[in-house]
Amino acid sequence: MEFTLESPLDMHVHVREGAMLERVTPLTADHFAGAIIMPNLVPPVDNLERLLWYRDQINAAKGDATFDPLMMLFFRNYSREELEAAREHIFGIKLYPAGATTNSEAGVKELSAAEDTFALMEEMGIPLMVHGETHGFVMDREKEFLTSYAYLAEKFPKLRITMEHITTKDAVDLLDQFENLHATVTLHHLIITLNDVAGGLLNPHLFCKPIAKRPEDQEALLATALKAHPKLMFGSDSAPHPVSKKECCGCAAGLFTAPVCLPTLVELFEKHDALDNLQNFVSGNAQRIHGYTPPKTTVTLEKTGMEVPARYGDVVPYRAGETIPWAVTNVQN
Repeated sequence: MEFTLESPLDMHVHVREGAMLERVTPLTADHFAGAIIMPNLVPPVDNLERLLWYRDQINAAKGDATFDPLMMLFFRNYSREELEAAREHIFGIKLYPAGATTNSEAGVKELSAAEDTFALMEEMGIPLMVHGETHGFVMDREKEFLTSYAYLAEKFPKLRITMEHITTKDAVDLLDQFENLHATVTLHHLIITLNDVAGGLLNPHLFCKPIAKRPEDQEALLATALKAHPKLMFGSDSAPHPVSKKECCGCAAGLFTAPVCLPTLVELFEKHDALDNLQNFVSGNAQRIHGYTPPKTTVTLEKTGMEVPARYGDVVPYRAGETIPWAVTNVQN
C-alpha cells in the first residue's frame, strides 16, 4: 500500500545554528517542500542582514533537496523603512511574549506598545505568527492569552494572524470567531497529553512549550485536524536539543519530530479513516491561507516500516526505537 502527498509544508520548525543546523535541516528538507523557519536564535533574527545570513546557512545545509526556507523576523518595533527593505525576503514576523519559551527573552512585554508595527504589518500584508502564552499557571497560559488574540484580530482586522502550536479546545473554538485568525498544530499535540509527559516517570523528551494538556484538549485538536479544518495548518514545532540539555535539571522544552512527521501523520490519519483530508492539512490549507505556491514535489510513503533511530547525532527523536508502519520511500521534484 502506498500514499502520496503533493508539496507538503511544515509551517513551524526550528533548525537551530551551526552543527545542529547542518544535522537537522536535511531531515526537514528531504520530506517537505517548504517550512517556516523560527527566528529565536541568540541573538534573534531581527534584522535583514542576519535573516539573509541565516537563509544562506539553511540553503547550504539542505543539500540537493527541493526545499524553500520561509524566513521569519523576530518581532520588535520595526520602522516602515525596515519592513519595506525586508518584505520580499520574509514570510512573516514571529511574536514571542518575553520569556515565554526558548530564547524569547527579547520578546514583547506589552502588546499595546507594538501597535505601530502591527498597523504597518496590516498595511503591508505581512502575516503575524504568535507564540500565545501568558506567564500564568502553566496549564492555563494558552487559554489566558486568547483574549490577546481577540484584541489583535478585532483591532487589526486585515492583519493575517496565526495562533502557533495551539494546544487547547478553547483555541480551537476561537478559530471560527474571527475571519483573520488561523492556527497551526503540532504532530505531538495531536497524540500526547500531560499524562504522557509526567503521569509516571518524567519523560524529558516529551516536554515542550506549550505543554501538552488534558485528554479533552488533545481530542479536540485531533478531531479538528482529521477533518482538515480550513483555518488549521500543520506546523511540527520540531525543536531539537542535545541529550545534555534534555536529560538534566532545567530540561529544555521541545520535541524533535522532523524525521517522523509524515510517516506518523499518515499512520494517524489512516487509523481514523481520514487520509483523504491529509493533503489539505499538510499543504492545501497553508497555500490557500497565505497565497503561497510551494516548489512542486511528490512524496511517496509505503507500508514498509520505518525503524526510528535511538538518536540522530546527540538528539533523541520522537518515537525513538519504535517501528512506524509507514515510511517515506520516494521524493520527486
